[in-house]
Parts: sequence; C-alpha cells; structure tokens
Amino acid sequence: MTLGRDEAQRLARLELAKPEYHTGDESWVQRAFRWVLDRISQLLDVAGGTSPLGWFGVLGLLVVAVLVVVVVRRRIGSLRRSGGGETSFDLRGRRAADLRAEAERFAAAGAWAEAVRARLRAIVRDVEERDLIDARPGRTADEVATDAGRALPAVAGDLRAAARLFDDVWYGGRPADADGYARMVAVDDAVRRARPAPAAEPPAPVLAAPR
Repeated sequence: MTLGRDEAQRLARLELAKPEYHTGDESWVQRAFRWVLDRISQLLDVAGGTSPLGWFGVLGLLVVAVLVVVVVRRRIGSLRRSGGGETSFDLRGRRAADLRAEAERFAAAGAWAEAVRARLRAIVRDVEERDLIDARPGRTADEVATDAGRALPAVAGDLRAAARLFDDVWYGGRPADADGYARMVAVDDAVRRARPAPAAEPPAPVLAAPR
C-alpha cells in the first residue's frame, strides 16, 4: 500500500481536527504536524513518487508524526487526570496555591481552556480560604462571582468578567488562548489584593425624650 501526498495530508488534518488539539491558538503540536506535512510534500515532489529513497524519507516523517501524536495524547491525558475533567467548584481538600500551580502547568502545555478553569478554581478556593464565602458545592461560576463580589465589592466587576470568560470557554465553545488566561491571572491577583468592605456600623439607639 502506497500513501500519496494528498492522503497523508488528509489523515494528518483529520487527526488535528480532534478537540484536544484546539484548546487555544495554534499549538506546538499543530506546528510540528505542519512541518512534517511540508517535508512530506517536498520529498514527494523531489522523488516524483518513484524513488525508494524518497519513500523511506516519507515513512520516516510519518513515524515522527505518529510519535508526536502519542506524546501529546499522553501529556494532555496526564494533565486532565491530574486536574480532573469536571468544572465543579467543590474544592474542599484543595489549596488555592496548588490550583494556581496546576493552572500554570496547563498554560505551559498550551492547554489554555484547562488553564482558565484551574485559575478560576484557584480564585474560588482563595476566597473560601479567607472565609469570604462558604465552601458550598454546586455553585455556578456566576453564583461564585455574585457571592464573592458582595464580600469584595472593589473587584466585583472583575469577578463577573472572569465568570463570563469561563462560561464562554467551557460552555459557549469560545477558543481559549494566552490572552484569556492572562486576564484570569490578573483577576486572581486583584482578588488576592482586595480587602473586604468594612462592616456597616449598627445604627445609634434612639433615646426617648423625657416628659
């Protein structure tokens, strides 16, 4: 069986169309596949489809492409297993610092959607650890933003923006990217610096005038 240039490109494009390769802007995986496809095309052009040496080169590049697929699948799979695939905000037993580190690992791997989720979870856990909101499972991102915004009115708008970004990425099909993650990090930093609004003083007692 011989694999022509068009067929090799078609198979590679089908692989790259899978959702795990589209968590943000063009990833190093996509760039690697693009490079392999370019080299295959060049070899086929030079070999004219008849030279055994040319076909050996094509097969070698296909092996490289397969290895790239295997490596990235293992990498993405391990990250998702470590972070969990769910979007739950039941974070009891997790620390905000650990969730921030997890978000950075996702970001370093180019898994921007997972990085956005983990950073928002870090924000949630941070305000829970500071006893600004109660640790209550089942909250949505919007509910978290509303509850935390009451406790930290100075960053209420930032919290709503973070919840909206999360919803757009995880439920609205919006591609995540480095800029979106950077905005989530900025909200996290602002929330960490914010201080609760001072409690309102109780009204002064009204004294009845003597008769």
